Amino acid sequence: MATPYRMVFTDLRSDTVLDALPVQGVSLDDYIGKTGSMRGTVPIPNREIAERARRALLPGRTGVWVERGREIWWGGILWTLALASDQRGFLTAQVQCGGWESYLYRRELRDTFTAVQVDQFDIARQLVDYVQNTPGGDIGITYDADAVSGVLRDRTFLRYDLPTIGDLLDQLAAVEDGFEWRIASYRDADGRRVKRMQLGHPVIRAGTAEIVLDHPGRILSYTWPTDATKKANAWQSRGASVNTNQAEDSYPLMSTELVDNDNIAAGWPRLDGSSDYTTVEDPATLDAHARADWTAALNPVTIPEVEVLLGGNVTPALIGATVRLRIRDLWHPTTLDARYRVVGLSITPPERGRPETARLYLEVP
Repeated sequence: MATPYRMVFTDLRSDTVLDALPVQGVSLDDYIGKTGSMRGTVPIPNREIAERARRALLPGRTGVWVERGREIWWGGILWTLALASDQRGFLTAQVQCGGWESYLYRRELRDTFTAVQVDQFDIARQLVDYVQNTPGGDIGITYDADAVSGVLRDRTFLRYDLPTIGDLLDQLAAVEDGFEWRIASYRDADGRRVKRMQLGHPVIRAGTAEIVLDHPGRILSYTWPTDATKKANAWQSRGASVNTNQAEDSYPLMSTELVDNDNIAAGWPRLDGSSDYTTVEDPATLDAHARADWTAALNPVTIPEVEVLLGGNVTPALIGATVRLRIRDLWHPTTLDARYRVVGLSITPPERGRPETARLYLEVP
């Protein structure tokens, strides 16, 4: 069955269109807090298409925009190309791509970076500017320069640690009273393709109209996990080594130990957890990381998944939006009726006898 997708291949740095080729078996996903991916197969039925594909499919320097109809549904970078020939000699080019965020994990901080009482959004934007102000580093990521979180940070990132910019953004976002970030792909009002960094404090939110999903009904299936393997009510984090005397034993900086005595008094066994921040040298910053990790681990986030038919108002624009779920079945004899934020979306292409569907990943409030 043919899918309504096509790939537009561009030069990663200039966004100049190289070609637009049909693609089969598209599978794509996008998330908040995780780099999205796209997989698909470009059929190569003749010499002309082969020549066009050779020019356009350049792993590491080709940008990929996935269009569904007239809308952009995904954008990222071609990282892997696998040319395949079957026994009859029919050629296909199998492509695997990572979202625009994947580029930031391929760029390292090669200069020491210092910020004193700077809004955390500004630090994030300065890190992206660092990437794009180096020769060959500008891939056209834009952002809202006026948005602020109201949270000021002191940060020093040392060039000797060679951290990736993506890891630094994740670390900055994961601290207490942090934020969320992602790079969205869409077409603006003038029809131009846009790679825009979204920043949200404390979370990214999108959309205004409420979407109602019912089971039985539009929800085809769902998975509702409950996982205590990551729960911890006692926490401590390790930082960088604080010993500058090489003649003495070296020990890492340790955060204040955090224990939720009320949780233990309520009947839970003590469950220990820890985290490492080997580049953090400031005790206050390490304590802020520890409190954020401890808070998250006390009641681990449940990420329900619901599978729905694709189309209508179910598109990648739902990421960050709120949906209302109504589920009634044996487990929920009294109808579950609650609102959840969409934090991820994965699209499964149609197969013989199976429609095109989307799996929504939801954040329980």
